[in-house]
Amino acid sequence: MNGIPCCLPMSSTRQRELPAEFRADDVRFSEAFAEHVIGRFSQVGDVVLDPFAGFGTTLLAAEALGRQGYGIEYDESRARYIRGLLARPERLVHGDSRQLDSYPLPAIDLSLTSPPYMRRNDPEDPFSSYTQPGRGYAAYLETIQAIYSQLRSMMRPGAHALIEAANLPGEGGITPLAWDIAAAVGEVLTFEGEMVVIWEPSFGPGYDHSYCLVFRKPE
Repeated sequence: MNGIPCCLPMSSTRQRELPAEFRADDVRFSEAFAEHVIGRFSQVGDVVLDPFAGFGTTLLAAEALGRQGYGIEYDESRARYIRGLLARPERLVHGDSRQLDSYPLPAIDLSLTSPPYMRRNDPEDPFSSYTQPGRGYAAYLETIQAIYSQLRSMMRPGAHALIEAANLPGEGGITPLAWDIAAAVGEVLTFEGEMVVIWEPSFGPGYDHSYCLVFRKPE
């Protein structure tokens, strides 16, 4: 797997506490994870994009490491929150990654994100911040693929795209979300492999690990 480690023990502890209004939705990966993979897959000065910026973990880690952090965030309140933390708040777009190529972004050296998750039978649309009815799990995966097809055209040759995702337990059984995202995005970018991220301490039953899927745009 081109030197990609198969297993990545990682602290799940978040150093930055969210405001009270957001704490019930705190599904961030840790700052330690973001800093580790950004440091491994990019260089100082590189452009790092998070197309689902969430609470800004990727962008803040990118800035701390001397990279140029850019992001797209659908939810307006989260976008305001992120901008209040960034040294370059104008690099966070309040927008919709389904229209990624409509935004004036620079050439991308690395993309790192954890996309909004969906189980097979979830009724909501994850890409609307779960505020609108969805079109089903197959449509969700088609949308992920379309977003990364747009991203491919914005990436420099040889650039990486990393997606942190988990397989999701539920009443209807396991939704193999990580594997399904790998298959969908692997149609538009070269899939180089995955790192099993072992979270210490665990996020809870069934969530002691996730997968960092590694994709690359060919040279």
